[in-house]
Amino acid sequence: MARSFRLGTRGSPLALWQANKVAELLSAADGLDGDAITIVPIRTTGDMVQNRALAELGGKALWTKELDRALLSGEIDFAVHSMKDVETIRPPEIVIAAMPERADVRDRLIGADSLAALPPKARVGTSSPRRAAQVRRARPDARILLFRGNVDTRLRKLAEGEADATLLAAAGLDRLGRAGIGSAIEIDVMLPAPAQAAIGVEARADDTITRDLLAAIDHAATSTCVRAERALLAALSADCRSPIAALAVLDGPNAIWLRAEILSEDGAFSEAGEARFAVTDHDAPATLAAALLDRAPPPLRALFSA
Repeated sequence: MARSFRLGTRGSPLALWQANKVAELLSAADGLDGDAITIVPIRTTGDMVQNRALAELGGKALWTKELDRALLSGEIDFAVHSMKDVETIRPPEIVIAAMPERADVRDRLIGADSLAALPPKARVGTSSPRRAAQVRRARPDARILLFRGNVDTRLRKLAEGEADATLLAAAGLDRLGRAGIGSAIEIDVMLPAPAQAAIGVEARADDTITRDLLAAIDHAATSTCVRAERALLAALSADCRSPIAALAVLDGPNAIWLRAEILSEDGAFSEAGEARFAVTDHDAPATLAAALLDRAPPPLRALFSA
């Protein structure tokens, strides 16, 4: 009898879309029957508490700890995450087994055609320190309001007049059938969060059957680039209060081009840099992180403990 698999996920519409997409990819790549994968929604602390900033509640672990617990206890066989929500240091018993091909990495601004087109003293809703800092740098007059919740919740808050504009990931909007909403902000204006638009699939390190199954849907370029961004993030020793942007892309068949930026929370200070290096040079992201910190003014450097 063929083995069945239990896929753990958060229960938000976007998380369920991602889980169903992974199940679809696995069925196509591994020839699994339609009922071979059961999706198991698991409610996380981050889903339950929506009125406080993520950094105040314990950081990215709020999105992963319940799924980690279910994975390690054998309640599920693998878990699907938005990679930008996954901590850089993971339990040794858990591995990132696959990352399907990444989607559009850009942010979209909803409520205005551009940051420059925002009205004076615009109220901009976001829960992201990175987006808040980038908006404040471009528009020091803007007022940042805490916006948490899933895509529909944030769009509802905007429609009800709680803010003049908000920012959401293009990938999330596209995945939920809202490709026509908002104006894309080019990465030269707003570099995205590390691992933005990437989906990650985690499994137990000792479950070779599941890991072999998942390997079939790993997109090598996505995995290589996201791991470089996460290496830079780890080297900066940042937490959820530290505004960081990073994007890696392949630069030819055997090289990576990594761009990164660190910012102060108010957007007053920032330091950007880039590096091109061989795919096999796993130390290069940390070298770039060190260079950013070396050049950063003291108020900016103080946000990082590296």
